[in-house]
Amino acid sequence: MSDVTDQDLVEDEERPAAEVPQLDPEALARRREALKLVRQFGDPVLKSKARPIQDFDDDLRLEVQRMGALMEDSMGIGLAAPQLGVPTRLLVYRLSSEAPLAALVNPVLEWSSKDSEVFEEGCLSLPAVHVDVERPIHVRVRALDEWGESQLIEASGLEARVIQHEMDHLDGILILDRTSRQERKEAMRAMREAQESGVRGPDLG
Repeated sequence: MSDVTDQDLVEDEERPAAEVPQLDPEALARRREALKLVRQFGDPVLKSKARPIQDFDDDLRLEVQRMGALMEDSMGIGLAAPQLGVPTRLLVYRLSSEAPLAALVNPVLEWSSKDSEVFEEGCLSLPAVHVDVERPIHVRVRALDEWGESQLIEASGLEARVIQHEMDHLDGILILDRTSRQERKEAMRAMREAQESGVRGPDLG
């Protein structure tokens, strides 16, 4: 995905439709297989608080790489471990194909700005759902990397939004919990229709 400016429509965890390249059959097949591994709305793990990670070993680093590959195959820009049924405090994201994969282990929100913005977000765990979510524009997050090294992330715009979205997953919070009652009702209707038609994951336009 190319970089998205503040003026663009932001659909967190999902590449905006205008930015999605025409997928060949092989890429579409990879996406379908990846989405089969993403837990969908209604799965209890998505509403549970994840536990801190204690061991920084090869298994953790392999999990980071696995999550990164699944995120790319599913056309996402962020993914949290609970979405794969793993109740640990781990998330990964990559905002553009040129950027390195970022992994945040046991992230803690240290500060968020009073300034906020409302943008539309989607989620790999909520098929066909796109709702307006208000979030702080700037955040500071302290976390560990997959090697156990401390890192401090000061993020703005899209990166801040993605991090906040994925950190919500670690606490069992979904975008439906952060929107209005009316939007939630409409989103639930769209999700039911998508499930009946066999759609999995977010729309790609």
